[in-house]
Amino acid sequence: MPEPAFVIRPFQRDDAEAFAALNRRWINEFFNLEQEDLRVFADPQNVIIAPGGYIAMAQMGDRAIGTGALMARHDMHNRPLQRVELVKMATAPDAQGMGVGGALLDHLIAKAQSMGAASIWLETNDRLAAATRLYKTKGFEALSPKDQHPTPYSRCNLQMELTF
Repeated sequence: MPEPAFVIRPFQRDDAEAFAALNRRWINEFFNLEQEDLRVFADPQNVIIAPGGYIAMAQMGDRAIGTGALMARHDMHNRPLQRVELVKMATAPDAQGMGVGGALLDHLIAKAQSMGAASIWLETNDRLAAATRLYKTKGFEALSPKDQHPTPYSRCNLQMELTF
């Protein structure tokens, strides 16, 4: 079997610019950047990783071609919930169709399980047909309106969850 053209690895501090650029591209293509996006892009190390989350980077050669992250969610008593949130999934346009998104998602699902999560929850928009299709193929199911969570994003019109 041939060696994959890309590798999935943990985020490093010098990945912050690529992490933001990959996500800014799709957000600006379909929607508008929102305050929560700017907060996350300004300091992914402290916003995502320091509170117990994780960021994965897909790399081909010396270039980042994809990313995705898990945010740890806490209840009002600051105990970890059994759910993590999948955020900021992105693949560079010239790397789409190479399996990068699926590999990142598989990696993040395995990471969530190793973190002890019982489920992964995400917010998306049904205009993102390829992403929604990918989530469904990996077992994510749409949440009913009564089961949805408050969101900081006006673009979110679909929430999904994968339970282990």
